[in-house]
Amino acid sequence: MTTRVVTGCRLKAVLVDLSGTIHVEDYAIPGAIQAIQRLKDSSLDVKFVTNTTKESKNRLHERIHRLGFNIQKNEIFTSLTAARNLVDEQKLRPMLLLEDEALEDFEGISQENLNSVVVGLAPGCFNYEKLNVAFRLLMQGYPLIAVHKARYYKRPDGLALGPGGFVSGLEFATGTTATIVGKPQEAFFLSALKTVNCKPCEAVMIGDDLTDDVEGANNIGMKSILVKTAVH
Repeated sequence: MTTRVVTGCRLKAVLVDLSGTIHVEDYAIPGAIQAIQRLKDSSLDVKFVTNTTKESKNRLHERIHRLGFNIQKNEIFTSLTAARNLVDEQKLRPMLLLEDEALEDFEGISQENLNSVVVGLAPGCFNYEKLNVAFRLLMQGYPLIAVHKARYYKRPDGLALGPGGFVSGLEFATGTTATIVGKPQEAFFLSALKTVNCKPCEAVMIGDDLTDDVEGANNIGMKSILVKTAVH
């Protein structure tokens, strides 16, 4: 476990990663249900922050509820939510390289006259035909939005390739630089902290990814705890 202590602030909130930290797909990590309940029974505000992009917030909440976690949907802040917010703010009509289970979070977004590309973890979309459509849009100067850029993630059968390599491939081929909206971006953490009304020095981040969770939190002045449950 790795921690960083920031002095001068009283701890008010805990941000907790989901996938790899308290569960791996349809399996709860041993002891995680009880640990989360102890956190929620404390005086601290708890927010669950995740880069999970294979499924919508509703589907994710249903999954963790089935596993036995006492987590409410409004306690979850996802990188898909951050991506949708950016699409709305910039009035974009993106090609969505997302799994069908994630499209619910982009309901109502026009798919005509596409003027951008959004990439999440979408194994079913990472084929030449779809990537080439994205390539052609980006070559017209349209923006590339990466829900996150993780290199890999944990599955029950071991580590699996994340979306980062595909985002980097599109960047290389088109000379475009992606806008990343999920962890470890500063804006993602600040948006999550805003929902619990506290400053970075008043919060701690708990996660299993050294880059996305620990370093991302440290970079804005949060405390951090690395749990060695999945990626590390």
